[in-house]
Amino acid sequence: MTNLNYTPTIWTRADALKVNENDPTTTQPIVSADFPVMSDEVFIWDTMPLRSLDGTVVSVDGWSVIFTLTAQRNNNNSEYLDAEGNYDITSDWNNRHGRARICYWYSRTGKDWIFGGRVMAEGVSPTAREWAGTPILLNEDGDIDLYYTCVTPGATIAKVRGKVLTSEEGVTLAGFNEVKSLFSADGVYYQTESQNPYWNFRDPSPFIDPHDGKLYMVFEGNVAGERGSHIVGKEEMGILPPGHRDVGNSKFQVGCIGMAVAKDLSGDEWEILPPLVTAVGVNDQTERPHFVFQDGKYYLFTISHKFTYADGLTGPDGVYGFLSDNLTGPYSPMNGSGLVLGNPPSQPFQTYSHCVMPNGLVTSFIDNVPTSDGNYRIGGTEAPTVKIVLKGNRSFVERVFDYGYIPPMKNIILN
Repeated sequence: MTNLNYTPTIWTRADALKVNENDPTTTQPIVSADFPVMSDEVFIWDTMPLRSLDGTVVSVDGWSVIFTLTAQRNNNNSEYLDAEGNYDITSDWNNRHGRARICYWYSRTGKDWIFGGRVMAEGVSPTAREWAGTPILLNEDGDIDLYYTCVTPGATIAKVRGKVLTSEEGVTLAGFNEVKSLFSADGVYYQTESQNPYWNFRDPSPFIDPHDGKLYMVFEGNVAGERGSHIVGKEEMGILPPGHRDVGNSKFQVGCIGMAVAKDLSGDEWEILPPLVTAVGVNDQTERPHFVFQDGKYYLFTISHKFTYADGLTGPDGVYGFLSDNLTGPYSPMNGSGLVLGNPPSQPFQTYSHCVMPNGLVTSFIDNVPTSDGNYRIGGTEAPTVKIVLKGNRSFVERVFDYGYIPPMKNIILN
């Protein structure tokens, strides 16, 4: 194994007990139920801005580009019509993951997105579902490596290379026709499907370490071991007050943030490394992990749900963060608990899949928002962008921007 001086970091139950869902400095502002929708034809959720390997969000020849998990809205499909012939959008939305495809959008303004279509033609990806990852602009020739997750059967981290082309009228993509499988869960560091049929292994986010210049990747995983065999011990519990020492069935929550290192900057061969952060007994999902490098420090962000917390713990759907002076840790939970930006208690499911960009802007998608008649409205579209400020181990909500505002940090002129 690559010789790295690891300092294992445990997100403890005591840390998670400090989550405060009523702190306005870590709460996503209310999303109005009259939000606009990007498209009446498709749902979108996880959003992946085109960026460079240092995390910089880039435009190409003045065009911003985002990739999204996308599914057709089945407005006229009889499967999603109720007895009266009305479209059941909730059922359609809840079943979107099984038909997820990666599509792209482009814009001159960093909002007002224009739909570009599929990234990969049907049949190119070797598995039935295309799940989230990261698109990387490699050079001024317009080459892009899209790292993503191939799902069903199994789950494999993969990449596909293509090219971005621009004109005065818009953006097109070419290539993206040969998928290279990189690695799957190993059963030593990361749980496999045979160890746990509910395992998580997805969401690759590659980056260049600003200190050693090597190419690494973080991803979501679960700590290896047979389902139910993990022990929530003293280290996993932390310093707990009386009345909070019963862990219940928390042995089933074994989320972690994994890491791998590439053989070279081509990103074609990878070595799996131990997890950076483990959440045994705390949470079962640490989705879409990604880094922001600021003031010589490593800010490691991930997203998680209220429903994936372990017994005796709770926290909002939102983005959680950890801070270290070194890539391999130790990491400390942001704001004492890990919570950086969570949904308000009055609208617990309004947004999800937050992506923190190096300029402090945070993009996410709208899931569902309560309406005045006691029902709720399904989103499947971009949420308002939120600006957060990072001050050492603390974060603060500062400002709200327009829906889907993802401005470039740098414009790349293509050759």
